[in-house]
Amino acid sequence: MTIERVRAKPLEIRRVHRLVARAAGLPDVRAEVEANHDENRWWPTSIVDPRVRMLAAGWSTRVSYRMVETYARVITSADASGFDSLAAATDAELASLVRPIGLPQTRIDYLRSLTELLRNWEKEGTDPTAESADCDTLVLDFAQRVRGASYKVAQCALLTARGYHCGIIPVDSGMVTKLAPALGLALPTGAVAHERMRHVLEATVHARAAEFRSLATDNEYQVTIPEGVEPTWFAHLVLIYFKRLYLNGPAPQLCRQRPVCPKVVDCAHHARRA
Repeated sequence: MTIERVRAKPLEIRRVHRLVARAAGLPDVRAEVEANHDENRWWPTSIVDPRVRMLAAGWSTRVSYRMVETYARVITSADASGFDSLAAATDAELASLVRPIGLPQTRIDYLRSLTELLRNWEKEGTDPTAESADCDTLVLDFAQRVRGASYKVAQCALLTARGYHCGIIPVDSGMVTKLAPALGLALPTGAVAHERMRHVLEATVHARAAEFRSLATDNEYQVTIPEGVEPTWFAHLVLIYFKRLYLNGPAPQLCRQRPVCPKVVDCAHHARRA
């Protein structure tokens, strides 16, 4: 079973591209993207075991930006131990490890059920890192079988396991509640909204891959987008940091007439209000 992909509408594609193009030109967004594109603070490339990467994605939930360094130390310790050692550890040992980032029982439950899922996938011959794997099926299976793994966690787990440029655009709660309205996206209610929005964003980058790649070049981003891949990771970071910097507040220079207003920030409507 998968959640059927609904074809993205031309208007949705235009609005997503327009917003990414505008956001990519903002200096503060650019700074955050450059700091997290080639080496992400939340999901570092130094972790090579895809199982630990999936663990890191789950353990990053409900950790604030101001605690990223604390989280990084916990994940570094977990990676040093190795996934098999973590899976064999006692609850008390795991609780001691994750105590700095809180919610120890939730994080232990996530590890235990992730371990069980990976064992089942191995028995079933499912490789979550295989190029031929159906990512939609993997996300759904992960979300259903791992405790505490909603669609957004499953998306992040599969992204980190497969690599930044695998084509998955993870969608967090803020993207659903704040970014989707800014884009004029009509989403279904409930957790499935994360999957529907992911499908729209991925379809947009697929439809305009060359234009999205040009945004990084034209705005002189110091990032590395490998040849032959769609710049989904770049688009994700532009959107996630635009959401964090301009929509969470929201920022005073944000136009209230979005998504109709194409400028979004510092437009004529904002000037007249001032």
